[in-house]
Amino acid sequence: MGNRFQVKDRFADGAQYIDGQLRSGTSGQSHTVVNPATGEEVLTYELASAADVDEAVAAAKRAFPAWSAATPGERSDALHRLAAVLAEQAEDFAYAESLQCGKPIKLSTEFDVPGTIDNTAFFAGAARHLQGQAAAEYSGDHTSYVRREAIGVVGSIAPWNYPLQMAAWKILPAIAAGNTIVLKPAELTPLTSLMFAQAAKEAGLPDGVVNIVTGAGRDAGEHLVGHPDVVMTSFTGSTAVGKRVAEIATATVKRLHLELGGKAPFLVFDDADLEAAAHGAVAASLINTGQDCTAATRAYVQRPLHDAFVARVAELMGTVRLGDPFDPATDLGPLVSHAQRDRVAGFVERARGYATVVTGGEVPGGELAEGAYYRPTLVSGAAQDSEVVQSEIFGPVLVVLPFDTDDEGIELANDTPYGLAASAWSRDVYRAGRATREIKAGCVWVNDHIPIISEMPHGGYKASGFGKDMSAYSFEEYTQVKHVMYDNTAVAAKDWHRTIFGDRT
Repeated sequence: MGNRFQVKDRFADGAQYIDGQLRSGTSGQSHTVVNPATGEEVLTYELASAADVDEAVAAAKRAFPAWSAATPGERSDALHRLAAVLAEQAEDFAYAESLQCGKPIKLSTEFDVPGTIDNTAFFAGAARHLQGQAAAEYSGDHTSYVRREAIGVVGSIAPWNYPLQMAAWKILPAIAAGNTIVLKPAELTPLTSLMFAQAAKEAGLPDGVVNIVTGAGRDAGEHLVGHPDVVMTSFTGSTAVGKRVAEIATATVKRLHLELGGKAPFLVFDDADLEAAAHGAVAASLINTGQDCTAATRAYVQRPLHDAFVARVAELMGTVRLGDPFDPATDLGPLVSHAQRDRVAGFVERARGYATVVTGGEVPGGELAEGAYYRPTLVSGAAQDSEVVQSEIFGPVLVVLPFDTDDEGIELANDTPYGLAASAWSRDVYRAGRATREIKAGCVWVNDHIPIISEMPHGGYKASGFGKDMSAYSFEEYTQVKHVMYDNTAVAAKDWHRTIFGDRT
């Protein structure tokens, strides 16, 4: 793997994909994609300008009438072909994803890429099921029914942690519903978004249906969100940036979908399977080097199990293998950049002043010194109101806190501004059931943490945003509901008219 294509040759024409063609940006500013495992340049490209965004939106606007008029079956067929193209190119997608993100190749190969193919196949089927409410005579004199219609040009912004999957989550429901889209990926990780758009063309989707503009957030991103021809924005990223996106979108009365930060609690009751919870905590806190908004970050463990849980998690973290992302044996790759690694390290160093770093908490040396690596880190003894408990770290760091009563555990789990995901660990179905009802999060797992499936929605409560990715529920974001009402009486002077003029006859 790694010899399938040369990135610089593949994107020699630029990192903008507009109206079916790769082209260079016109901002006059360049950006370099860096392999975070080595610090080496992968691709230097010209960033998009506001003019490039305008061209992409214009292309999407031109493509909208024909694409929205295509039958559900025609859109479904196109997405089935896209799933097949993605499957054929799976190795290239996994290579590019690991190259730009530093993901272990086993994660790209077994999670990111197959998950994206499955999402595509799901929306290929879902495109045929955009149904409204059945026709009926609700007033007695009229027949009513509901149409679901495409809304127009969608302008979406995707993050750097799961570039391929997040591009798919934005693009697929939008185009399955008959919309066209302009997507801005993160400047750090544009490769697989561009490849996804190219695959869509290979699958026969018309030019202009999927467009990619790769530019800076303050320039290309804000211009896209505020563009008068963009009718909806879907944004995934930090809560702070999400607030800015909301300000711009609401100023132009756009539909808005926000999937923002998270600080997922991992709630372990005293009857839980300790070994299962410890293994689950390590996997759920370290997935994608902890750069996952649903990753387990706060483990609340009922006091009888607390010390044993800390010891077992520390022991398991010590077995995690850091290394070359392209080595199939590597468990944990680097963070996405040295800046992100230093940000994570800063959280841990400050925590040393008020908590205990049980294991990890350091940058490895030797062969890994040039990369953005950070060792799996376990912190205990922090207060509930401390920075390391309340703020999103977005790195391989798990904080463990004790609790005494079930009431206290659930209260602590809810005690952050976020509400994206959570898990509860117990052998007692009633105890677990209470946790699923009372924890305020968009997804609550029981005796597991992290698995997602295309058929179920993903989205949060509170400062984690609103709206759903994946599943048929995502169509609520990307369709307009229209009520159509037919008169059935053929009576010219209707009885209700007399409330406006004339007398009852």
